[in-house]
Amino acid sequence: MNLRLANSNDLSKLKAMYGKIIDNMNRNNIAIWDEIYPCEFFSNDIENNRLYVLIESNDIVAAFALCESNDGESYVKWENAHEKALYLDRFGVNVNYSRRGIGSIMLKHAITLTKQKNAKYLRLFVVDINQPAINVYLKNGFRQVDGIYEERIDDDLTLHEYGFEIEV
Repeated sequence: MNLRLANSNDLSKLKAMYGKIIDNMNRNNIAIWDEIYPCEFFSNDIENNRLYVLIESNDIVAAFALCESNDGESYVKWENAHEKALYLDRFGVNVNYSRRGIGSIMLKHAITLTKQKNAKYLRLFVVDINQPAINVYLKNGFRQVDGIYEERIDDDLTLHEYGFEIEV
């Protein structure tokens, strides 16, 4: 498997892969992503060289964005809020590759990239109902911090997100 920066040629495969992830999440009552998020953010991520894909046999196995900021960053109590941190975003594993440890492999790649970019922490937010994701983060050494970021999507939907971090 090969980790690399995504490019515009990956967009259609990315959107198809995330469409299947979204369908799977909806089947499991984790209705937090849709046709807008995360898919409409991929072009901007690619332009800003922050979207990474894991490739095997011409398939996108997983992807994540590594961002320098997050809208929720000031709503939770990080261990050291003044240290440089990167934020893991739009993290998804191809459903055809689930239950193979790909999430853990990708988190190790994200930690390595965070170190290479001279950040001290890798941070992320996860919606409170996404227990499978929470379990993967805890299993890989992330710790939950105090506080909740309430991200208002529209009048009918507010996501309650926990912050997690790991010192790299």
